[in-house]
Amino acid sequence: MLQEDGCCTAEPDRTEARLREPLILERAEGEPQTKWHVAVSQRLKKHCSCTPQKAKSKILGFVPILQWLPRYQLRDWILGDVMSGVIVGILLVPQSIAYSLLASQDPIYGLYTSFFSSIIYTLLGSSRHISVGIFGVLCLLVGQVVDRELALAGYLTEGGVSGDNATVFLSGWGNNSDGQICDRSCYAITVGATVTFTAGIYQVLMGLLQIGFVSVYLSDSLLSGFATGASLTILTSQLKYLLGLKIPRPQGWFALFKTWYGLLTNIGKTNICDLITSLLCLAVLIPAKELNDRFKAKLKAPIPFELFVVIIATLASHFGHFNAEYGSGVAGAIPTGFLPPQMPSWSLIPSVAVDAFSIAIVGFAITVSLSEMFAKKHGYKVDANQEMYAIGFCNILPSFFRCFTTSAALTKTLVKESTGCQTQISGLVTALVLLLVLLVIAPLFFSLQKCVLAVIIVVNLRGALRKFLDVPRMWRVNRVDASVWLITMGTSALVNTELGLLVGVLASAFFVLGRTQRAQILELGRADTREHYEDASSYRGLQVHPKVAVFRYAAPIYYANQSLFKKCLYKRIGLDPVKEKARRVKFSKSKHQEENGGKSNMKPEENRPEAVTLMLDQESSRKLHSLVIDCSGVLFLDTAGVNALKEVLKDYGEVGIKVVLVQCNPSVLDSLERGGYFSSKNDGDVGKNNMIFFTISDGVQYAQSLATANGDFGSQG
Repeated sequence: MLQEDGCCTAEPDRTEARLREPLILERAEGEPQTKWHVAVSQRLKKHCSCTPQKAKSKILGFVPILQWLPRYQLRDWILGDVMSGVIVGILLVPQSIAYSLLASQDPIYGLYTSFFSSIIYTLLGSSRHISVGIFGVLCLLVGQVVDRELALAGYLTEGGVSGDNATVFLSGWGNNSDGQICDRSCYAITVGATVTFTAGIYQVLMGLLQIGFVSVYLSDSLLSGFATGASLTILTSQLKYLLGLKIPRPQGWFALFKTWYGLLTNIGKTNICDLITSLLCLAVLIPAKELNDRFKAKLKAPIPFELFVVIIATLASHFGHFNAEYGSGVAGAIPTGFLPPQMPSWSLIPSVAVDAFSIAIVGFAITVSLSEMFAKKHGYKVDANQEMYAIGFCNILPSFFRCFTTSAALTKTLVKESTGCQTQISGLVTALVLLLVLLVIAPLFFSLQKCVLAVIIVVNLRGALRKFLDVPRMWRVNRVDASVWLITMGTSALVNTELGLLVGVLASAFFVLGRTQRAQILELGRADTREHYEDASSYRGLQVHPKVAVFRYAAPIYYANQSLFKKCLYKRIGLDPVKEKARRVKFSKSKHQEENGGKSNMKPEENRPEAVTLMLDQESSRKLHSLVIDCSGVLFLDTAGVNALKEVLKDYGEVGIKVVLVQCNPSVLDSLERGGYFSSKNDGDVGKNNMIFFTISDGVQYAQSLATANGDFGSQG
């Protein structure tokens, strides 16, 4: 019996057929439990006390640059940091302008976003390599919210103002109290900045609550499926710019189908100039990107083909007068310098709070996953909670300067790493490149066509869209992960982008729960040469004991699967003890009636002795007197799980079968003890002689010794 001070086990002597003296292992006593108010007081004292050393540690932890900058190796690192910073800055210029289009903002705000986020993450980020800035999926999410609020405010078309929007004023919005009318661009960035501010607040609060661990619940297959589904939506949303169509972005569910319907019904209004320009840019950028990918090992830095295309297209549009002569949409005036800071619109926060939460989760998950991936590759660690702070402040502070949501981006991070980046000094260099553009070069992009920006977005979706080619391989490797990917991708693309993330999380949780529901009871066999037990159906040459069955259950036993556990066990053994008891009661009554001169209602084949024969398969049968359950795969038990084991023990005991548990981990042992499994106060004194053994061989030896001592009690009634 398992007592308070230890477990009894018996191990066979391999040279003699006798049992050794039982081995008693004494359980270590845990730390004494303190009262809850004492524990709360100690925790508050620990976290609220302030010492000079603790204050220094907190400051250095919150601003990581203070730790690594004094140890910066100037001679060894500066060249790589400067080179990677310049190259990423050059790539960011056209992409920042392009992704502003995706977020329904003017081009200048994309440059602002990349500039401020590069500086802030350099100060607060714990990763040395990731590039933080604009990210296509987040731009799409922000753009959907912006378009919805624009429609609600009365702005019906891009670049236009409806007759109702004269009621929209800047009065009450931050520093603007002069009652000026807010045009479409002004209102769009106000909505975008408010969403960004709210998302940043969520992220900082999650950092304060130390819940950075939530990132582990967003699997790689889930994030990949979400990004691919969003990429399909992005691709569809950019087709109108490639064709030069001016149609509003559809809102609500099934936006993909609504967009295609709008494209097909307006296909006759295609702007030929935009279409030709789009085809030419695609014909140049797609092969150029492929060349960069193919020869990236030989190139010290990727060739900035995007920037070359932007420069050439801008010159062609300017001197060809594409906007005036052919009605081609252009970027328009891009001011230099910075606008004064402005508070977010407090009245809009309730309307965008739910959208901002999903944006905050996506931005944080992408950033942490990339940070951990590159930290592992280069042999250092990142703090998930510090990353939460960093990306949160990369959203909060820039939102006052009319920026939209940011996160890490895989493509630019790969470029940054491959060009010699050593620290986040490269982020400061990138910010300097963007500052030069903001102060001097930005107005030169006035004539840049929007279709060229759309081409840049579409070309950068190649990596995400290539995931479709990996679906057969993913299905062969792991069907559960492939199913999560397909469900998340399909929901994100075909139904709703934000809903796709929620459905993906629920699908992942459902599959994890389903695995515990589908766990099978396996009969174990013993190897010939040693005391080792494995699944008899998976390995050849294993032997089963003639009168002792050994089974393994490789899943936790808890409220959701405890009935399935019993059902599967009864089916695998071939005997339902509850039905067997009912049969015996019926047999006893029939026998009593016969003795008293009555007639029996039982069939002749049921009128038989009470010997218990367990059918382990359809072809063979054997009489068993004991059942050994290997609990090595049972990670935990709840109250329902303990009760299930007690019921199995009690029900089989009443039909003459001894149940023995083996290889229980300490957590399971504690649950069994707290649940009264070893108590003699159980119904019918079931727990009176319960035994727990450390090895399967110990349990089998004990069962065989009982059978010998009791004269094979399995054949008794």
